[in-house]
Parts: sequence; C-alpha cells; structure tokens
Amino acid sequence: MDAVSSRASGAALRGFLWFFAVIFIPAWTLDYWQGWAFFLTLASCTSLATIYIARTDKTLLASRLKIGPKAETNVRQKIITAIGAPLFVSAIVIMVLDHRFGWSLAVPATMSIVGDILAALGILMYFLVVRENRYAAATVEVVEGQTVVSTGLYAVVRHPMYAGAVVVLIGMPLALASWWGLVFIPLFIGLLAGRLLDEEAFLSRHLAGYRDYMQTVRYRLAPFVW
Repeated sequence: MDAVSSRASGAALRGFLWFFAVIFIPAWTLDYWQGWAFFLTLASCTSLATIYIARTDKTLLASRLKIGPKAETNVRQKIITAIGAPLFVSAIVIMVLDHRFGWSLAVPATMSIVGDILAALGILMYFLVVRENRYAAATVEVVEGQTVVSTGLYAVVRHPMYAGAVVVLIGMPLALASWWGLVFIPLFIGLLAGRLLDEEAFLSRHLAGYRDYMQTVRYRLAPFVW
C-alpha cells in the first residue's frame, strides 16, 4: 500500500471510530438500530468512494486528505470550517439524545429508512463529483493546470458536492429518528451557502473560464431554487 492510500486508510478508520462514538455514547446503548443503519450506510458508501479514488487518482486522494481550518488559506473558509465541525457533532448528539429520551414524537421506521436512502444518495452524488472532477479538493484552491468542469452533475448545479452534502444532512435526522434534528438543516445550509459564495468569488478571480461557466449554469445548489 502506498503512502497516500495508507494515510487515507488511517484517516477513514479514525473517522469511523469517531462517528461511532458520537452516535453510540450519547445513546448509551448498542440497541439502536437506527444508529447502526445510519453508521453502516455512511461507512460503507464513503469507503467505496474512497477506494475508487485511491485506485484511480492518487493526487485527488491526497487533496481530499487536506481538510479542516488549518488546511484552508482563506480566513472566511477557516471560520466556516471551524464552525461546521462542532455544529455537526452537536447536531448528531442532540438527535441521538432526542431519540433516547423521546423529546419529540417517534419517527416511523419507514422514515428512518428513507433517511438512510437519502444519505446513500448524497454519497452517490459525491462519488459522481469526484469521478467527474479530478480537482475536487477538500479545500478552496486552484492548482496549476486546473480547468473548469461543466459536465455530469456540474451541468445541473455549480456545486454538486455541496448539494450532495445537503441531501445527506436532510436524511440524517430522519435516519437517527429525531424530528428535532430537522432544525439544524437551515444552519447547515447557511454555512454551505456562505462557503460556496466565497468559493465562487475566489474561483471567479483565479480560475479561467469560471465566470462564463456561471453564466451557463444558473443554479448553485438546487435546480430552479438557488
């Protein structure tokens, strides 16, 4: 196994352990099928996507490993990513506690399954993005030789990876059986909107052809909405 793949494997393992803990420590039980279903859905789907990237594009894999506030060079992006991580953890904890203590009405099992399907769909969108765009780094940057990608999902919206993230975030409270979790969705969308607007301003200045692309593909996140 090469160094980049080894780093990716280690990061994935740490991420899975962290994700497991964030779900099952607040639940204080392993008898939580909704938690298991959501955990296994995200773990399996993201693992398959990572394996694909590792086999097809080591440069992209390396760029995906640079993540978080320290990896960003733009102050606004540092702030957004610094807020996003604790918000995501807090949201999961509250969703799990909602299910554990019954703060809101019970979520039907079918709705939890729908949430898992949405999560899988969001990861599928992520996979389609990284398959189409070898410059889909985890940070906002432009590298030498980078070109505008306007095919695949990029022909539908300008930020399909963020659109996929929104689909996952909508599915998450349903999957974890928490109606209260739905209140976090506007917060997540607000953070993503701030990130992508700043990203568009950066790409307009530094990536040749991006302004023309913005004129061709009108919608940023959701077709016919925004």
